[in-house]
Parts: sequence; C-alpha cells; structure tokens
Amino acid sequence: MAHTDHSGQADHHGRPDDTEAIRRRLRREVPSTVGLLADERDFAAMRHYRSFTFDNHDTYLRQLEGLLRSLADEGTHTSVVLFDPEEFAEYCAEAGLDPDTAASRSRFTAGIATSGAVIRYTGQPIDSLVPLLIDATARQATWEYATTLLADLDECADCGQDIGRAAFERASHLLLRLLEAAGPGTHHLVCSVPAVEEHLLAALHTERTRGVPALLDSPQAAEFATVLAAGIALESTGGLVLRTTEPGLPDRLHGWRLHQGRLDPLSAGEVFNAYCTDADTGEPLSPESGVDYRAGFDLGVDDPGTHDAGTHH
Repeated sequence: MAHTDHSGQADHHGRPDDTEAIRRRLRREVPSTVGLLADERDFAAMRHYRSFTFDNHDTYLRQLEGLLRSLADEGTHTSVVLFDPEEFAEYCAEAGLDPDTAASRSRFTAGIATSGAVIRYTGQPIDSLVPLLIDATARQATWEYATTLLADLDECADCGQDIGRAAFERASHLLLRLLEAAGPGTHHLVCSVPAVEEHLLAALHTERTRGVPALLDSPQAAEFATVLAAGIALESTGGLVLRTTEPGLPDRLHGWRLHQGRLDPLSAGEVFNAYCTDADTGEPLSPESGVDYRAGFDLGVDDPGTHDAGTHH
C-alpha cells in the first residue's frame, strides 16, 4: 500500500515539495517484472522488430543485470521471467496487438508473471540467474504437460474412478513411503517417464531430519508426483533414482523401474550399470568414488485405500 506524505505541499517558493523523492518512494511500492531473452537464438528473433534496439546479446545481458541491480538498490521487489519470442508472436496475434512495440512486450511479460515460471531477483549474478530461470521454466512446462495428460484421461469404465486423480494419489503415496524408508539425510530424486509427445523428467531435492516424518509440502514435490502419476496412469516404462547424502558417510544410490504402474526395485548391479554406462555409446564409465550403489528397497504393498490406478484402461 502506498503511503501519503502530509509533511507539506509546497516550499516557500510555491514549488512542489520534493516531488522526485515522493515518486521514488512510490516506485518502491510497485513490483517489477523483467522479461529475459536467455539465448542468442531468441535474442536474434527479437532483433527483427525495429523497436527492439539492442544489437549484442552479451551487452544486453550485462545491461539487464545493471537494471536488476538498480531496481534492487531502490528496494523494488523484482521478478524475472523467460521471454519466448514464439509465444510472444502468438500472444500478439491472438490479442490483436502490434508486436513491434515496447508496450506489447511489457504486456506479454506481465502476463507470464501471472501464470509462468518466475524467479525472484535477490542479487544473483546474471550467469547464475539464466540457468535458474531456464530450469524453472522447463519444470513448469513439464508439470503443465503432465497435468494435462492426467486431466485428459477418461474415468475407469469398471468403477467410474477418475484415473488421473487416482494416479496422483498413488504417486504421492509412493513418494511419501519412499522418503520415509530412505530415512534421514539430504535426498535427491529423479523420475524419468517417456510420454506421448515428450520425455518427462522431474527432480526433487529435499532434506529429512532424524525423528521428523517425511512431508510433501513443496511445489517441487507436487511437480515430481505429477510426473510419476503420468507414468503410473499411462503404464509407461520409466525409472526413479534416489541419491542420499549424510555427513561422514558415502552417498547411497538406489533405483526403481516403473513398470505397469508399479515401482519395482532394481538390484544393486542394475543400479551400478545404469550409472556406470554411457547412455549414448554404451561404453562403461568409471564409478564415482565415495558412492555406494544399492538396490532399490521394497516399497511394500499398496495402501488399501489407494486404487491401482495403473491397471485402469
């Protein structure tokens, strides 16, 4: 909420009382969103517009970094979003806007902030900010695609159950059970699921303290469960790996195979082979030092209250 200055309307000459200072204070009350062109190809696409006057991507990034720092120095809450030229052109065509104006670019950027991936600027160097933004945008796109897959599934012909919802509930249950069984430590999980149009990949980084129950209370956990649910509902092949780190101990690597809506444990040898084989050439790779390759642990029988979503058709 903006503050009102009642300290005086004008000085003894009748001029406005420090109008610029008041505007600066008001400026700090207004959040900013900055659209960022992350790579050379996207930057080159925008150069086709005459109103886009930048001519060098590196210079553009450094100038944008300076802008972000100046906004932060002013106390402005600033968010950064990835600017996609193709989506921008489609947006302008659908909205009847002239794409060759700064106003249209600003309007598009503001729209991304309401529904797309957003990174809050907290002083990160531009070289760190760009990969963070690309990763967040990729995760958002993966989550949206997996969510659409689940929403488009029909109800079970036998029981009338919402297959997508049942798959998500089962995936959440399996993930929670996996984290409970993994015990204390820093856990990094990766789930890989081939889908109809693209390969879905989700990652979850979480920590669990000894004696504290596992919780799924983050957006990343929901994204991860959604991708796993897509694999369960589609009865897709795929896999899940877990890496656990604890101080003073070797990292522990476990793995599971996604098969017919189930997570079947891999053997220690299968986990070793998966990590120590080049996926492109099939050539063996040297194992990591300080890593213990272990079998995936049995996740037990399904919760009696959870339907086997992977068996519905």
